[in-house]
Amino acid sequence: MELDYGKISLLIIPAIFLIILFIFWILTANHRKKEYGKHMWKLWGARTFYWEGAIYLSTGITILILFILKWLHLISF
Repeated sequence: MELDYGKISLLIIPAIFLIILFIFWILTANHRKKEYGKHMWKLWGARTFYWEGAIYLSTGITILILFILKWLHLISF
C-alpha cells in the first residue's frame, strides 16, 4: 500500500491553519475584550474585524510555513 501525499497534505494544511488561528486567539482574545469592553465585544462589528484580521494573519503564516516546508523538500506542490 502506497501513501497518497495529496490526501495527507489536504489534512495538514487545514490543521496548520487551525493551530495558528487557535494560538492567535489564545494570545489576543483577552486583550481585545479588555480594549473593547464586554458590552462592545458583544457587537458584531468589533468581533468581525478581530476575526477578519485573525483569518488574514493565519492564512499568511500558513502560506509562509508551506513555502518553508517546500524549501526544505518536505512537501511538494
